[in-house]
Amino acid sequence: MFRVFRIMCSIIMLAALCALAADPAQAAVERKRAREYGIKFGVMAPGALNAITDVPGVLVGHTDVVDIPNRINTGVTAIVPYAGNIFQNKVPAAYFRGNGFGKMAGGTQIGELGNIETPIILTNTLSIAAGLEGLIDFTVEFPENSGVRSVNGVVGETNDSGLNDIRGRHVTKEHVVQAIKAAKGGPVEEGVVGAGRGTSAFSLKGGIGTSSRILPANAGGWTIGVLVQTNFGGVLSINGVPVGIELAKLGGTDPRWPYTYSSPSNAAAGWQQIADVDGSCMIVVATDAPLDSRNLERLCKRAFVGLGKTGSAYSNGSGDYIIAFSTANRVPHAMPSSRIVQANVVHNDRMGGLFQAVVDATEEAIINSLFKATDITVGTTTRRALPIDVTLDIMEQYGKYIPAP
Repeated sequence: MFRVFRIMCSIIMLAALCALAADPAQAAVERKRAREYGIKFGVMAPGALNAITDVPGVLVGHTDVVDIPNRINTGVTAIVPYAGNIFQNKVPAAYFRGNGFGKMAGGTQIGELGNIETPIILTNTLSIAAGLEGLIDFTVEFPENSGVRSVNGVVGETNDSGLNDIRGRHVTKEHVVQAIKAAKGGPVEEGVVGAGRGTSAFSLKGGIGTSSRILPANAGGWTIGVLVQTNFGGVLSINGVPVGIELAKLGGTDPRWPYTYSSPSNAAAGWQQIADVDGSCMIVVATDAPLDSRNLERLCKRAFVGLGKTGSAYSNGSGDYIIAFSTANRVPHAMPSSRIVQANVVHNDRMGGLFQAVVDATEEAIINSLFKATDITVGTTTRRALPIDVTLDIMEQYGKYIPAP
């Protein structure tokens, strides 16, 4: 009997080891978020979760599509404004294009009508069609949508082909529906997950990141939540510290960072522009502030300030899009009996606090995506995660980080 027990234990352990070998990202030690190391962004306090799900009702779900030996490493992330039939009660929304080298679906109708009628899906570039099919399936399965003949699905993407067999188009509509139905409130998984499985940022492993801000009561008391899918380049900056430049200067000489972060250094300049400048970033902003589509678009534009603060230069090959929505006012699909529809919205002069909140939350969400990401190898390609110890030392040298006693 004992021998049988030992054999069973061995089989279980072997299966576990095989699972870790198949997915190196899952074998890594859990990493903390930037704020947990004492790094703070801006002056406003985050929500209890410091996540987009701090906005009441907002849900997030992920589906991983992974088979590392066959170079499949991608996924889906769903952001759901509220649980239920969004098509019948849409939410005010806007989108803004920073640099348009991207394939975002659904943007023109958002711009025209000022609302969103489906969850928001993030995935890889060649899976936009699967994202739309999944959103259509999810929408038409509601009995009250039996007569629906048009669905404006909203799907954003970044190109994860460096760490994924993107041409294989392994994401299916079933994966999309799975992510939507798995969406929940509470803490949001970040890093190498969902649509962030195969992404890279600043020549490091990117992924999913999130953050939030709560406005002071005298500024409205509203919540701003941000979720990002980072897959872009530039020269990494954290709280104004040129971390990317300092990592490049190391040139693989620090035993804690024995890798070349950038292309070979230029001896004359001391450092060289960081590699992989192209790429994309999808940013989703949620708020419970009662905003119309016009002021939601203004909110989108300010979120790009947060992206810029991290070191992105919106390169030629970058697809940078922001989608923002408000959960405060629902937009019924059914035509009202009255020709006039009224809604309470925030006055222009009261937008300042919201603008500041979205800048800070976007910056922190992007940095969280780097802090939570882990090393991953797919085929012959390895993408290293941000070296946290080295990064904290760099920030301490610049006087922007004080280690805990």
